[in-house]
Amino acid sequence: MSASAITEYRAILFDIDGTLIITGGAGATSWRLAFDELFGIPADIGEFTDTGMTDPDVGRKTFEAVLHRQPTPAEFSKLLERRLHYLYSAVADSKGYRVLDGVEELLPRLIDDGYLLGIVTGNLEAAAHIKLHRAKLNRFFSFGGYGSDAADRGELTKIALRKASLVYGEPLSPEQCLVVGDTPHDAEGAHAAGIKCVGVASHNFNAAQLREGGADYVIDSLTEGLPL
Repeated sequence: MSASAITEYRAILFDIDGTLIITGGAGATSWRLAFDELFGIPADIGEFTDTGMTDPDVGRKTFEAVLHRQPTPAEFSKLLERRLHYLYSAVADSKGYRVLDGVEELLPRLIDDGYLLGIVTGNLEAAAHIKLHRAKLNRFFSFGGYGSDAADRGELTKIALRKASLVYGEPLSPEQCLVVGDTPHDAEGAHAAGIKCVGVASHNFNAAQLREGGADYVIDSLTEGLPL
């Protein structure tokens, strides 16, 4: 392939949990406290949901599992608000919160090299920023696709791509973007949007599992840098 045929990456979309940070269980704690306050049931989201689900799906599936019915719109709105309320303190107080290896060195280097950085995550937009705020990582990300934008990972990744084009000031193609995540869900969402995915074996999935799950590239941690 000639050099002129190689597409240059312009935007890099990062997953949050397990890719940039570990909250030490703050997310589950905030859901448990919200359910306990509103319904007297300290629900464990881990019993009813899977890694990679969007926040609205987590809240809805857990509600249906513990209360055996669907939430009313008013109940669901209050549940999401209480969850965000408790997430502030859960993240701030979490002894297990940490930034993953290589993140604090990689992000400013990417900015200096001229890349646009965005978020692609199942978190509600507000939850994503709460989680990133403790480590002061928000400043690196000028756009994103969130669980509050779409229930489907592929669709919210496409939304992130459209937002990248708005920020960049001209259309960006999927070939000009790269998704970075730690689960096969990230690869699925990236491919649904026509974007290649870097799998980072930094949390629950090892390199072999990420390759099998469809990641186009696999690295052990972000200390290795990205295949740019």
